Amino acid sequence: MPPMPSTRPLSTRAVPPRERLIAALDVPSPEAARHLVRALGDAVCFYKLGLELLVGEGCFALVDELVDEGKKVFLDLKLHDIPETVARSVRRVRTSGATFATVHYGERLLEAACREAAGEIGILAVTLLTSIDRTDLRDLGYPSAIGPEDLVVGRARRAQELGCAGVVASSLEAPRIRAAAGEKLAIVTPGIRPAETADDQRRVATPRDAFEAGADYIVVGRPIRDAADPRASALAIQDAIAELFS
Repeated sequence: MPPMPSTRPLSTRAVPPRERLIAALDVPSPEAARHLVRALGDAVCFYKLGLELLVGEGCFALVDELVDEGKKVFLDLKLHDIPETVARSVRRVRTSGATFATVHYGERLLEAACREAAGEIGILAVTLLTSIDRTDLRDLGYPSAIGPEDLVVGRARRAQELGCAGVVASSLEAPRIRAAAGEKLAIVTPGIRPAETADDQRRVATPRDAFEAGADYIVVGRPIRDAADPRASALAIQDAIAELFS
């Protein structure tokens, strides 16, 4: 994948540089998550809790612990149900102390989620999973003229109108989202890899690519979790972020 142009403006949102890295706790149990959090120490202050962890026992006790320790939490719930069920789910988590929660794109779903969030938790619209490419869109029945970027940008613009705090989108779409939505909409970019890798993520980027494209936050999972030294891996990314935003 070619690098994004280095002339792109960086995010101007008032986010401390160390909070721009969100480490994904993509592990099977709260105890495994605690082990990783302890290993990372002060190298990470923002964590994403994904579906594997959220469906297990004791997940929200872990959320309480992280918040009590001064960590920020992103609940990657990817809610996708009828609007009433989504609204009731958001009502349950809005006082958890988490900063963000995700809802799959759907105008009525996002409208219900934002209404129930009541300003206590930021709703992030999942525009399109980063594992999906143009071939997958054809399989889903979209016309061949529509690509991931077109779909994501249109959805991001509408998500902002509905009151979302931000969107989850790859760095490939970030420049057009930023141009369409300005600085009010946070862009959270997953699929971050320090170098090219072969896995199930198709629309990926390096940390520098993502921020130069306009991302406000990056979500990093496997490159930290599976590293021989997770703390060193996280610190290397934090150093790169500090250099970009110094």
